[in-house]
Parts: sequence; structure tokens; C-alpha cells
Amino acid sequence: MSGIRAIAGFSRTVADLAVTEAFYRDGLGFVRVAPPEPLPPALAAAMGLTRRRAWQLHMRLGDQAVSFLAVDPLGAPYPADPAATDPFFQHLAIPVRDMDAALAQLSAVGATAISRGGPQVLPASSGGVTAYKFRDPDGHPLELIVFSGGPPAQRWRTAPGLFLGIDHSAITVTDLDAALAFLTGPLGLRQAERGLNRGSEQARLDGLDDPQVDVVALEPPTPAPHVELLHYRRPIIRCPVQAAPGPADRASTRFVFESRDLDQVVGAVSTAGFVARVSDDGAAAYGEGPDGHGFLILRA
Repeated sequence: MSGIRAIAGFSRTVADLAVTEAFYRDGLGFVRVAPPEPLPPALAAAMGLTRRRAWQLHMRLGDQAVSFLAVDPLGAPYPADPAATDPFFQHLAIPVRDMDAALAQLSAVGATAISRGGPQVLPASSGGVTAYKFRDPDGHPLELIVFSGGPPAQRWRTAPGLFLGIDHSAITVTDLDAALAFLTGPLGLRQAERGLNRGSEQARLDGLDDPQVDVVALEPPTPAPHVELLHYRRPIIRCPVQAAPGPADRASTRFVFESRDLDQVVGAVSTAGFVARVSDDGAAAYGEGPDGHGFLILRA
């Protein structure tokens, strides 16, 4: 099968693996898979990190995986005064069984709020979910979410614990058509849902004044987790003050995709005008799509 088979996980660049592990473990219920280890040289070469020391920490939440990457020297700091409209915005959405209990646990680790006024109950036209957005110690955004019903609620109904897993990762994009063309073209994802979120609840959730945001859900053949695109019609998406963050920069989060035909996907990415560098051992490739959002592709 060509294209992406599944989202195998996510990867985030951080300043301190110990601080990161404590935050995600104590605040969000993540568990360590193994002690920190050096980034494999072949993968470091594909990611342009051969001149830096790079270590990674693998953690899991339920069935989903996140790799935290620390590099020395660290690249650009997380930009000051970040907002949901930044093109580098990428959050991880974590469904929870009980929002109040989840917030009580999260409060002990000092998360920085994005949402104004606590969790927000969105109207049915925006999915009817209860959600709350915040940032980890490096500035990376996350979201806690309680589904009101339907297939998403059913998908997580039997997951154990308070923090159930990672439902999706949402990225802000400046050009919705270009992002859709890339993700449904070379990467082969399928558009599942599309809506326009607005109103006072959305404003408080995003920490913005009077937003209107296109929300588009894209699924690989294995639907969980999936990708969401966020395209703000207003406020206008802020132009970056610097180049899109790369793997060494603190604002970088990457999708980790699986494909049974990595070479085909890399070729399709190249044909679309983007670059995906294959690792020396041929087991993975790294590239950046529209707005510089990064992706790793692993050979399944």
C-alpha cells in the first residue's frame, strides 16, 4: 500500500529530558518506555543533526508514543508570546475520563494556560466537546478533551486510566488548500470531517479574540491518532518572525508516520516540491511540508 499507513507517534524537541519526563509523567500519566538513548546516527543525518549531540526519550500514553529529543547545542528558543495562530503551532490532544480530576493532577506540575477561564464546552456545531489548552515547560501546546458522544467517545470508552491516550495532533496552517493537497496527495491521508469553529467558547479555548477557524480532520488507514488542520480566517495568522523551526529548535514537533512503501512516499513528496531526506540505513526519512511542519516516515 502506498502512502501513510498510520501515525506511529510524535516527536518533540525539548531543552531538558528530565524536566520533560517529570511533567508528562506526573501531570499527564505518561510512562517511560526506556532510558534516554542517543539518536541513531542514520536518523541524525536525515534530520540534519550530525553536528550536534542528540538524545531521545521514548514515552507512551496508552497505545500512543511520543519521543522527546534533546540536542546540544540547542537551536532557536521557543518564540516569545506564542499564539494558536502561529504557523509552528502543533498540539497533542489527550482525551480524559474526567476533566476536573485531570486538571487537579495537571495543576501540580505548573502547566501554563492557553485557554481563558478553564475548560470550555463547545457548541454542537463545533463538536460539542469539553476542552482545555495549555503548554508544557518548553512552550509546546497540548489539549485535554472530553468527547460528548459519537464515534470519538466510543473509540476511547474502554481505554484505562484518567488520561486515555492521544486522539490527534492539530497544526496551524497558513494556506489550507496547500496543506490539504500535501497531506492527501503525497502522504495519502483521507479527509474525514470539516467544520468552521467560532463563538465565545472557541475564543476562550484558543485564548484569542473572536476567532473563526476551519478545522479539518485527516485520517490514515489506521484512524487513531489522526491529523487536524487549523486554518484561522480570523484573527489573521501571524507571519513568522524567523524561519520555521527545524529539529534542533525548541518549537519543533514532528509527526512520526509509518509507510510500507517509504521510497514511493519520498518520491511523491519530491514531486510535490518538498524534500524528504532518507536515512543512511534506508529505514526512515525526514522532511518538512507546508509551513515547515516536520514529519518522520518510518519503513513499516
